[in-house]
Amino acid sequence: MASTHGAEVLVASNRGPVSYQMLDDGSLRAKRGGGGLVSGLSAIGPDTDAVWVCAALGDGDRAAVRRAGGGLLPAEETGGQRVRMLDIDATVHAEAYNGIANSVLWFVHHLLYQTPLEPVFDAEFRRRWASYEAYNQAFAEALAEEAAEGAAVLIQDYHLALAPRMLRRLRPDLRIGHFSHTPWAPPDYFRLLPDDIAAELLTGILGADRAAFLTRRWADAFRDCCHAVLGPGIPSGTRIGVHGLGADADFLRERAHEPDVDERMAALREEIGEGRKAIVRVDRTELSKNIVRGLLAYRQLLEDHPEWRERVVHVAFAYPSRQDLAVYRDYTAEVRRVADEINTEYGTAGWTPVVLHVKDDFARSLAAYRLADVALVNPIRDGMNLVAKEIPVVSDEGCALVLSREAGAYEELGEDAIVVNPYDITGTARALHQALTLPDGERAERSKRLAAAATALPPARWFLDQLHALDEDAPGGQSS
Repeated sequence: MASTHGAEVLVASNRGPVSYQMLDDGSLRAKRGGGGLVSGLSAIGPDTDAVWVCAALGDGDRAAVRRAGGGLLPAEETGGQRVRMLDIDATVHAEAYNGIANSVLWFVHHLLYQTPLEPVFDAEFRRRWASYEAYNQAFAEALAEEAAEGAAVLIQDYHLALAPRMLRRLRPDLRIGHFSHTPWAPPDYFRLLPDDIAAELLTGILGADRAAFLTRRWADAFRDCCHAVLGPGIPSGTRIGVHGLGADADFLRERAHEPDVDERMAALREEIGEGRKAIVRVDRTELSKNIVRGLLAYRQLLEDHPEWRERVVHVAFAYPSRQDLAVYRDYTAEVRRVADEINTEYGTAGWTPVVLHVKDDFARSLAAYRLADVALVNPIRDGMNLVAKEIPVVSDEGCALVLSREAGAYEELGEDAIVVNPYDITGTARALHQALTLPDGERAERSKRLAAAATALPPARWFLDQLHALDEDAPGGQSS
């Protein structure tokens, strides 16, 4: 079943390195993306035959797939990378992506359910689960077709938890890795899932030669779930690995000093006001990011320490996420409501306590990084959280980091951060006060150590480490 293309390295992910917009005249505009996988694939060098398999996510993508006859997309539109985009039935994709991956698996791994009312695993769930299986099968079949004999395949994330086992059945010759970018739920919570579904997810990933995670904590949780659901040991022989994705320092520092970032800095300085400190957060309005409790902690700071009124501004960038799901729309509205409430309660003619922006603007985010005196990163639970790593790298004067102990980044950055329980509003307010009052020298030293830890495994090396670990016959590096 090997392809005539004979790719030696394959990556599979829901979202690919390119997306297409259909213009009014019917033509297509390609937009190339970035991120760790793009950097990693570039790092393997032009002589390595590589293919990226991804899903068509909209009408423009589907039109591009049809134009390509279901094969590889034109190289001039993909930055020279070989990309095969799958035109999976739109209803199947929606049920797999929103109905299962984002509404069930994401909620399980981030511990987000309000359990008196949810989850409800009924006949409708089973119907959506069948779509999730079909979605994973489509990826497995495409990978099997594209891969050369003995090729290395790196399958990404919770969207494709079943694909390793499905691909193993089709192509037992392949070296398969699966990487989880989310946390992994502890056994008691994971077992909210129906027993057969829990087992299917675990055995799906155990179809890989290697299952890798962002932190040792998430890797251990996966192993614990395997033991609880499937019985002691890892009978498949799957190796467990850890690769803590870091910030791309060279890219960030160069991009943060482009003219558009300087323009955004000038505008932000004006919004903040002369001589005031800035508490910065940059997040999507994702339920797990805990933006509302961060705002409540800032309000508590202003209440407990009136001396900070008119001397500090909370710069909160909360970019809308998953607005096709009602619970996310409601959460975004609550973020706005609480920010407005704080500004109404404490604001003065010359001071707006919360500067909230909800329109995504990467240059403005970098400007905020540079201006940050304090970075607030307080997720309920997060696989890693690259913002916690990026702000210390980019900050002009060095920043204090207030960090949730439930972020994956805590494993690497906790020693030099001010650590909080993300549910504790009073404790987070105290941490913000501590961060704002750190002596300049201590803040600069902490920030320097944070930046060094944050860049230990930049995206290209993170990708290559996974590839090299898959090549090894025996566990190596952080594998176990």
